[in-house]
Amino acid sequence: MDPTLIADLSTMRKIQHATLSERVYQDLCELIQAGQVRPGQKLTLKGLADALGTSPMPVREAVRQLAAEGALEILPNRAMRVPLMTKDKFRELLKIRLALEGLAIEHAASHIDAVGLEEVARLHDTLSVEMKRKRPNVDLVIRLNKQLHFAAYQGSGMPTLVDLIAGLWLQVGPVINLDLRAGSRRLSEAPALVHHARLLQGLRAGSPEKARAGLEGDLLSAAEMILAGDGLPD
Repeated sequence: MDPTLIADLSTMRKIQHATLSERVYQDLCELIQAGQVRPGQKLTLKGLADALGTSPMPVREAVRQLAAEGALEILPNRAMRVPLMTKDKFRELLKIRLALEGLAIEHAASHIDAVGLEEVARLHDTLSVEMKRKRPNVDLVIRLNKQLHFAAYQGSGMPTLVDLIAGLWLQVGPVINLDLRAGSRRLSEAPALVHHARLLQGLRAGSPEKARAGLEGDLLSAAEMILAGDGLPD
């Protein structure tokens, strides 16, 4: 057999494995950030592999990475769980999010291009239509909200900062999005639409102050409603 062909096939297998592992990691990130698992919920490799339609090996690798990022906890019996969230921890993460996401949106106001701005506006309009329906599709609301935020953050031109923010969303996603799934006032009163509109106005005006004010209003109003409920222990 041609030794060159063997080398090529070996490389191909490695690339395919890396691609599969990355896909599984991204799928698990979406699962966690979308609030489809709750804080404290126990998970198994087999259950996750079955849900994702893959073998346990890439799931095991993804779980190790997510555990290192604080999005999952490995338990002694080889199971894992979504970390528990207290009000104090939620407040701490909120302060960090205000700092990092505020920094990203300030830079976006100065650096976002026309294509990025158009995408944020499109997502805002689509989210507005969905949230104003009599029975909004919660899965779609969650997905559009995340896409809007990260389209804005990516306009900062600071990919390392955006990666740090994504890590924070892995930790708070099960809380902020389960709150929406539980029929939160955030869905019925839709304060996010007002704050997103202000954020968008700030981006269009090239005003870091206005864009940050819209973002902070969004994060703080959501946090206030979540902390006012009984979903988080003290």
